[in-house]
Amino acid sequence: MRCCSLLVALSSVLSFSLAAAAQEKAADRTVSLADGKLTLTAPEGWTKKPPASRIVEAELATPPAKGDETPGRLTAMGAGGSVEENITRWAKQFPGEGGAAAKPKLDKLSVGGAEVQIVDLSGTYEDKPGGPFAGKGVMRENYRMLGAIIQTKDAGNYFLKLYGPKATIGEAEKGFHEMIKSLKVK
Repeated sequence: MRCCSLLVALSSVLSFSLAAAAQEKAADRTVSLADGKLTLTAPEGWTKKPPASRIVEAELATPPAKGDETPGRLTAMGAGGSVEENITRWAKQFPGEGGAAAKPKLDKLSVGGAEVQIVDLSGTYEDKPGGPFAGKGVMRENYRMLGAIIQTKDAGNYFLKLYGPKATIGEAEKGFHEMIKSLKVK
């Protein structure tokens, strides 16, 4: 009898410990924006980083694809300007032949009561890790960017931008879309 009671007790402790570890792991993947008014869940394997710029509220890195040395970089921030103005600004970060902006692929969805505009761009990217006003950037060939513009009534517009080598972003694409679909607006 004593052996069975001990096994039941150990099983309960182990179950509680596993549940607590799972909750802690999920909390580590929570990205909170707008003073907690917006939350998203980052995919497993993505790492929170200190933002490289003061205008960025949250930053994450995705694992690099096999053969890529550079991880993907996701930045999240609130900002002004219309949705169209921001899509145009992102497109200009991918100058095509003759300096013309790349043509983005666009998609729109509704998540958590917010409208979300998804932007997909690829080509040569003008990388400015310090922000859009950091001066001349570094031109990076064969790059891709996935962006999400989250439009809310109370928290304003929030911008998520995932960019990096094309293969790396290709591998991170499913996780990016899952992260957007995890959006909760309070």
